Amino acid sequence: YNVLRFGAKGNGVADSTQAFAKAWAAACASTESATINVPKGRYLLGYVAFNGDCKSSDITFRIDGTLVAPADYCVLGQADNWLSFEGVSGVSIIGGALDAKGSSLWACKASGTNCPDGATLYQLQNIRINGLLSLNSQMFHIVINGCKDVHIEGVTVIAPGNSPNTDGIHVQLSTNAKIMNCTIKTGDDCIPIGPGTKNLWIERVTCGPAHGISIGSLGKDMNDEGVQNVTVIRTVFTGTQNGLL
Repeated sequence: YNVLRFGAKGNGVADSTQAFAKAWAAACASTESATINVPKGRYLLGYVAFNGDCKSSDITFRIDGTLVAPADYCVLGQADNWLSFEGVSGVSIIGGALDAKGSSLWACKASGTNCPDGATLYQLQNIRINGLLSLNSQMFHIVINGCKDVHIEGVTVIAPGNSPNTDGIHVQLSTNAKIMNCTIKTGDDCIPIGPGTKNLWIERVTCGPAHGISIGSLGKDMNDEGVQNVTVIRTVFTGTQNGLL
């Protein structure tokens, strides 16, 4: 499922949102393993929801190009994030780059208004992200929320050290997640760990400049779940406010 065949343009100017949505719908409807191919180029995308229920339990996003957010975050409307994956099992995101162009939104955040995250994975199972570069997210770069069996490896996350709330990989309400061989340089936490996280393995992560790896925001709600069984090994902190906190 080549996005070009669904009308996408890799010139960084034409809006390819609907083309990506159509490619996803076709792959999701497949009864066999499906691969969505994104060739080299820059693809301008507004808010896109890649949701289930899919017939295929093996969908690969193979990205050789760069997905680019609108320069003006207001184009995303009332969306809480830029790219959303929800209710899907067996998705792999391989390679490529996300350029979220967050600078206009950082001004929004500094003003105290509500602003969207970058890529959000919600209620997914058996998810793999490998070799992805995430640049200048509006807020959190990658959000793992309510997921099970997640493997993130070889991911690089970069945002200026003074960019607000540009957390690297945020994990909450998720079980059996591995984050390995990643480099995270942001203006906030490299890996913030929220309520309900269980069996999180972090290995060979290079963190900094940033705030570090943080287990936090617990107890705001009396019903918040705790955090269990977090392992951090062979991880390097450079120029961070904290290590593991």
